[in-house]
Amino acid sequence: MQRTAPRLTRILACAAVPVMLVVAGCSSDSGDGGSGSAGSKDKGASSASATPSPSQTTKAVEPARFAKLPDACKAIVAGTTSSLVPKAKTKNGTPAVSSDLGSRSGCSWNGLDDKGVKGSQYRWLDVSFYRYESDAALGSGQERAQENLAKELAKVEATPGATKLRTTTATGIGDEAKSVAYQLRKTNEDFVYGSIVARTGNVLVLLSYNGAGYAGATTPSDQTIMNGAVKAAKEAVAAVAAANK
Repeated sequence: MQRTAPRLTRILACAAVPVMLVVAGCSSDSGDGGSGSAGSKDKGASSASATPSPSQTTKAVEPARFAKLPDACKAIVAGTTSSLVPKAKTKNGTPAVSSDLGSRSGCSWNGLDDKGVKGSQYRWLDVSFYRYESDAALGSGQERAQENLAKELAKVEATPGATKLRTTTATGIGDEAKSVAYQLRKTNEDFVYGSIVARTGNVLVLLSYNGAGYAGATTPSDQTIMNGAVKAAKEAVAAVAAANK
């Protein structure tokens, strides 16, 4: 009887506290402290292993190399654009519409060099930049750029109506690059295309250069067009590094 009153008092006290505290402080009323203590330790260990620590849930990713993009219309030097597109409608280029110039931008030049009775030469040059941030869920900016390089290359290779298509590795352009040469018939003329898909760090550079001869003018050669595309792409890639100095 002398032990009953204190025992009842303890039970009532435990019943009056929240459930979480009951589990922690009132899990055992037995005089056998050994078994109660072991049970609490097991539960604690199980709970700890079931809840991952921040280091387990947060994936460490490599920081993005480049924080900004160059001015797309100035990324290719004026001397190059004027030689590739001699009679450009807009000498300084036409900027692409973008809602976020820090992540994507572009510029294009096009024009018709009229030679009168000797015919005319049409040229088009276009460059686009895409920058990817590092993300714990999506991967580093460099990894994301690599993944999208493959996707953009596939798009170029799937150009409707393209003939004589050839894809090769382009050396000396960024960290990795592919060149795609092909021909396309449109406006009753044969257009020759040279496209470069390049990556420098976490930035993709997409460049396209094409041309055609009108009114009996000679169609530009594949080599002429590709040489122009490669030259412009190298300057565009260099502009990314220069913009981040």
